[in-house]
Amino acid sequence: MRLLSFQDAGRVAAGVRIGDQVVPVAALSGFPDDTLALLQAGGDTLARLGAAAQAAPASTHRPLAGLTLAMPIARPGKVVCIGLNYALHAKEGGNPIPDYPAVFLRVQTSLTGPDQPMLRPKGASEKLDYEAELAIIIGRQARNVAEAQALDHVAGYSLFNDGSVRDYQRKSTQWTMGKNFDRTGAFGPEIVTADELPPGAAPLRITARVDGQTVQDSTTGDMIFPVARCIAILSEVMTLEPGDVIATGTPSGVGYARKPPLFLAPGMRMEVEVEGIGVLRNSIADDPAF
Repeated sequence: MRLLSFQDAGRVAAGVRIGDQVVPVAALSGFPDDTLALLQAGGDTLARLGAAAQAAPASTHRPLAGLTLAMPIARPGKVVCIGLNYALHAKEGGNPIPDYPAVFLRVQTSLTGPDQPMLRPKGASEKLDYEAELAIIIGRQARNVAEAQALDHVAGYSLFNDGSVRDYQRKSTQWTMGKNFDRTGAFGPEIVTADELPPGAAPLRITARVDGQTVQDSTTGDMIFPVARCIAILSEVMTLEPGDVIATGTPSGVGYARKPPLFLAPGMRMEVEVEGIGVLRNSIADDPAF
């Protein structure tokens, strides 16, 4: 099943995509019209929702092309990011292969949705970089779970562009400031449930394109810390809750490591794609606050 959110009469509504059509959850009886609430409902809610959407009459369907999509989870509880999780990316930055992941958090104001601009904070920095990432969506509470059981806690997967303001990222040993400028990180366009993908979403091809040129090209099978391992490590420390998002790191080819460096500027178009999940598209604009 493919679960998304869209703008509807001034509010964010939930929908199930079937091909080029969307069945609004509001048209289905017995389900909350909110993706986070659907994930929090637990049990077999998503399975029942998928069956109900497939059986919904054609009169309830809306063309996908006519909708303005929002982030698939409007306000995720936690966005946990894994750094240096692909060996070649670690090497291109001059870092050793880690035996424990670099972990940082993103706040909600740092995020933007599909087909919305990622903002460059030009007055502070012009070094906005891209990072194509697979995103894990937690579907069942996880606390100190073993790696062998970790995938049981995954509802599905989405796409993430971990936009990074590189000079601010390196102002200290902590990456928080460079990762949290407003609307620098993109998330979406939909959640693909885990049953539609290989276990742990690997190996799947992951790519990034800037203005149509491929700048990152790898597979999720090259992760140093695969999906199950990430969940086990994180859940040892924190309780992962339904609707939490884990961005699993990026492959090599990021802008700062290229010669010459490639940073994002207004008018550029970004695409992040993971095989079987889809494409996350964003334009680049300057932040009007600067």
